[in-house]
Amino acid sequence: MRLFSSRLNPIRRLHWSLALLCLLSFSIAAHAQKPVYRCETAGKVSYSDAPCVGAKEIDATPTQGMDKMTGTSRKGADVRRDEHNALMADALKPLTGMSPEQYRVYKHRFKLSPRDKAECARLDTELPELKRRAATAPPGDKALADVELYKARKQFNDLNC
Repeated sequence: MRLFSSRLNPIRRLHWSLALLCLLSFSIAAHAQKPVYRCETAGKVSYSDAPCVGAKEIDATPTQGMDKMTGTSRKGADVRRDEHNALMADALKPLTGMSPEQYRVYKHRFKLSPRDKAECARLDTELPELKRRAATAPPGDKALADVELYKARKQFNDLNC
């Protein structure tokens, strides 16, 4: 009986380790920053998380800094959460093999259906090419390239990729 229990012990430890890993990965709220688009319609500029035709994607990364008077950190809760998630992803990298960005995307898409995950993966590879094509298109083809980019961005946004 002693032989059987010694074999079971490492298996139990592995199960507990995996359970703890799952608990840690689900306990941290997934926070994905959506892109912000600058849209111009009839000469008016607007900013939105929903794409529009001819939109420019802008960097809306939250600012980080120190308070000049107290010397304390002025990072918002979202920035601190992102930093914590990146540290957790780095700690889990030996187990997952994913970079912090890959792990963030994985967690964000975890609840999507397999079909939607596959479509998001396809759009991940297609969007950079469509952005390049829209940026370098000759004036005659620019409108078509902008519409193709808009459709892909809209689908990416609607799928919650």
